[in-house]
Amino acid sequence: MRIIVLDGYTLNPGDLSWDALAELGELTVHDRTPAEQVIERMGDAEIALTNKTVLSAEVLDQLPALRYIGVLATGYNVVDTQAARERDIPVTNVPQYGTQAVAQMVFAHLLHLSQHVAEHAQTVREGRWSSSVDFCYWDYPLVELEGRVMGIIGLGRIGRSVAALAQAFGMRVVAFDAIRPDPMPEGVTLAETVEEVFQAADVLSLHCPLTDDTQHLVNAERLALMKPTAFLINTSRGPLVDPPALAAALEAGTIAGAGLDVLETEPAAADDPLIAAPNCFITPHIAWATREARQRLMNTVVDNLKAFVAGEPVNVVN
Repeated sequence: MRIIVLDGYTLNPGDLSWDALAELGELTVHDRTPAEQVIERMGDAEIALTNKTVLSAEVLDQLPALRYIGVLATGYNVVDTQAARERDIPVTNVPQYGTQAVAQMVFAHLLHLSQHVAEHAQTVREGRWSSSVDFCYWDYPLVELEGRVMGIIGLGRIGRSVAALAQAFGMRVVAFDAIRPDPMPEGVTLAETVEEVFQAADVLSLHCPLTDDTQHLVNAERLALMKPTAFLINTSRGPLVDPPALAAALEAGTIAGAGLDVLETEPAAADDPLIAAPNCFITPHIAWATREARQRLMNTVVDNLKAFVAGEPVNVVN
């Protein structure tokens, strides 16, 4: 059985091992695969593993030996799942591996926005404290989280983890989910509408899937509902946010700041208005990428393939 990893670098840039996959068949790992090389590299291999490399219906038509597609992520929109199903090719994903890592990144962004540790530390490195006439100074408002409202859109695994962390900081949690969680997380107030959360939140954190209904969930109208002191955090999907609308809101002071780990276009477009927006801090889609989370992802990828080989596939999305 030939196994081709089409774009393995972001999962394993060298600090993990592919050995467990290699035990299952003849393994070839490519760091990245341009679209025009997918068919050549796959050849007559039975197993394709992809992260962001697109496997369209047209590509699948030219891979008659393909029997299985494993996505090295939770999202699987890079694969035409309908076309795969029509060809009796199961597509699997990794539904949970980065819950704690992503929740941690939410608070990395929030603590940055509320304390500005890096900026203040840099002024000390540059000698400003040494020459200060006062024993302290601060260049930004310093914000206590206790007693403030954490607004959460989406109460899945990550949303619930963020809620628990927020409560540990003494925050009140108001959330919206299109499907009422069962059981309901203790201490969380469930709003009737998304707009209620926008209005109530001192911090708004997004944890919902990208659908036709949620694309540009954060738009000019909803941003106008927010407090001028509020922060927006997005570690979920970039297209949940309308970039020009958020950039304009930050420019106008409609909200106080934003921490983003995802953008509508990735890698970031050079002309994305959020890159230059005031009080907007962007990390390059790394919330998922702790070593521990990537190891869990790798383990599940192996387990998914083992289950397929045993004739009992799991985590099938088509």
